Parts: sequence; structure tokens; C-alpha cells
Amino acid sequence: MKYIDEFRNKNITRYISGKIQEIVKGYNDRITLMEVCGTHTTAIFRAGIKSLLSDKINLLSGPGCPVCVTPNHYLDRAIAYSRLPDIIITTFGDMIKVPGSSSSLEGEKGTGGDIRVVYSPLDSIKIAEENTDKRVIFLGVGFETTAPLVASTITTAKKEGLSNLFILCGHKLIPPAMMALLESKEVNIDGFICPGHVSTIIGAKPYLPVVEKYKVPSVITGFEPVDILEGILMLIIQIINGDKPEIEIQYKRAVKEEGNRKALQLMENVFMIGDSEWRGMGVIPKSGLFIQDEYSGFDAETNIEVEVEETKEHPECICGEILRGVKTPPECSLFRKVCNPINPIGPCMVSSEGTCAAYYQYEVVWEGNCHREE
Repeated sequence: MKYIDEFRNKNITRYISGKIQEIVKGYNDRITLMEVCGTHTTAIFRAGIKSLLSDKINLLSGPGCPVCVTPNHYLDRAIAYSRLPDIIITTFGDMIKVPGSSSSLEGEKGTGGDIRVVYSPLDSIKIAEENTDKRVIFLGVGFETTAPLVASTITTAKKEGLSNLFILCGHKLIPPAMMALLESKEVNIDGFICPGHVSTIIGAKPYLPVVEKYKVPSVITGFEPVDILEGILMLIIQIINGDKPEIEIQYKRAVKEEGNRKALQLMENVFMIGDSEWRGMGVIPKSGLFIQDEYSGFDAETNIEVEVEETKEHPECICGEILRGVKTPPECSLFRKVCNPINPIGPCMVSSEGTCAAYYQYEVVWEGNCHREE
């Protein structure tokens, strides 16, 4: 298939879903698959993928939204920086409405904070050049997909001799989070639908511990209906056959086994790997990226002191449990009643990649794998 419409073809989706139904027909156990990509979560809901599957297949959403897994103390620090008189905060749009312990960037902007939405980290360089009397802090939140762009921004800023650009680094790595989920044993995960965008950067090898140590089949999957269903089919075949688990690539038109070597090298030059805190999951070993000493002059946390309030969490928000796949949004007492996109209580409702936002936007209540419009 060469054209995007072919990956949305109804006849092909029906054929693949039929094959899945046929294969699991005589299988006694329920199969739980988890996607660890927010774009997959949204695509699954938008395309009604769950309604095409057997009730023997359970799809769970995991920690695939970078905004959602960012802990409150990071947000509180960003908010504290925004209150300093000589600071300009630059950020991707999804971060603006995420509630911290007592405020949000949107709230701070409304009271005079200089907070600007950018479409690329590189935009922050121009802002820093145009505002030499200010310190510009870019909020570096994201997985392996955006980390190379931030690394490029840092190296470019160093070449240009910029001294007023800083990064509040909050980048995280997906494979260690997958292994942390398996270690916790809170949820029985039979297979992973691995993220397509992340995998264009890292390739297939970083997922090997998932299949070799934990014996969980994994398939790197694209984002169109045919992609997702084919990825599920590949996982089902591995699980039912019971052979040695593998990491397979369904999304071959974009993902190479070795990943993007230039991007990986850039990340390696600028960042070092360390332990990092994830919302709802605690500190995960070797799951975060931190700025190397060579580029420490661009590290906001190292160079700009600020008093940060004591971190608090909303007692009724279950974003952490949703990110771990332990609960789903309808199980939250706040969902739709109090928490909605206009008044988000937690980040899972804010981000376009958040599980709560996907449930809310498509207004679907899942009962098994049947659905009805509310």
C-alpha cells in the first residue's frame, strides 16, 4: 500500500478484523494488549477499533502521553519561573492548561506572565535573540521523538553563543516505563503496541529487554486503522502460537531496525540518562534524559534559582492509575462531572494525547467491546 487512503480502507479493516476474530475464536483466555502512545490511544477511539475486535481482546492505554506523565513538581517549577520578572517561558501548547499544585501556566499568563506557545524548540532561539534582556526557558517535555529537536536547539544555541536561553529538561524514555509496568505486575499485559513516532528515532533494539526478559510480544505499529489492526493481528498470532516472543515492525514505511542514527547520536552528545520521576509511577531507573556537563550552561534548574511551592495532588484525580492501565476514565468520580476539557482537573484530560481526553472527546462508553453514543 502506497497511499494514506489505503490504510483507511474499510474493506481492508474488515478483512483484518475478521482474521483476528477467526484466530481468537477458539482461544479460551482473554488477551490484554497495551498501547504506550497517546497518538495510538486517540486513533483507536477515533476509528472505533475496539468495536471491531472480539470481546476476548482487551485494549488498555498506558503511559503514552508525555504531558500526562510529567509530575507536578516539574509543572510547579515552570510556574515558579514564570513569576520571575525577567523570564519568558516557551512551551508546546499542551502544557499551557495542565494544572500544577495551585495554578497553571494558563493562569499565570492571565495574570501577566510572559508565556509563549511555540511549534518547535528552535523557535526559542529567535525569541532569545530578540529579547537579550530576558532569560528564555523552554519546557523540554516529551519522549524520544522531541528530544533530538531539543538537543539540536541546545547545540545551535551554543554555536551562536546565546547566554540567555535555558531548557527545563523533562524528557523521558519509553522502554524503561514499559519494563516498570511489567515489574509492578499490577496489570497482566500479554502484548505491547509500541509507539510509531518514538520508534522512528530509537528503532527496535531498545524494546528487546521487554521480549527477552519479560517474554512479552511487542509490535511497533503505525497510526491508521489498517496499521493498528495489523499490529494487533501480529501480536495475537505471536501470543496464540506461543513461540519465542519477538519485537516486530508493522510500521516499516517509517521505522528502521536501527532507528535514526543521526538523531540518536545528537541525543547522546547532549543528554545523559538518569533516574526520572513519572506521574503515577514514581521514580523509574534510567528513564530520563538530563543535560550533559558540556552543555550545563543551558540547564534552567542548574542556573536559575527559584522557590518552588510544596507539591500537591488532587486527592480524587486518578490520572496515575489510568497511566498504569489499572483504571479507566469512567471509573474516576470526577470524569465528565467535574473534570472536562474546559475545567481539567488532571493532565490526562488536558493533552490531546491523554486517555481521559480521548474518552471525553468521542463520548463513548465502552461496555466490553461494544460501544454506544451517550
